[in-house]
Amino acid sequence: QVQLVESGGGSVQAGGSLRLSCEASGTAYAVGWFRQAPGKEREGVACRHIRLGSTFYTDSVRGRFTISQDNAKNTVYLQMNSLKPEDTAMYYCAASTYWGARLARADYGYWGQGTQVTVSS
Repeated sequence: QVQLVESGGGSVQAGGSLRLSCEASGTAYAVGWFRQAPGKEREGVACRHIRLGSTFYTDSVRGRFTISQDNAKNTVYLQMNSLKPEDTAMYYCAASTYWGARLARADYGYWGQGTQVTVSS
């Protein structure tokens, strides 16, 4: 069983930055960040394999977002820079016990409650 608590969402102007945090209890192979905008499918944004440190990003955020972890705090972060209005969405942290998990929603069995990110132009 893995429990996840997100924090760090908010409103920012285009070009600004936000850092999302996901505190996890329990053991997971991978932690991912997903987002869902109104009327759209939930999409994988970034993923980190906890033991190996491997990271994966969707093309639209590569070079702007960074996923990292702090093992002492059991927390995974998503640093989001150069934010664009199209990044506006509810962001969810998710955990997977599947070794091959990347950005597919079906790979994740544990989800946080979500945190809203709004980017204005």
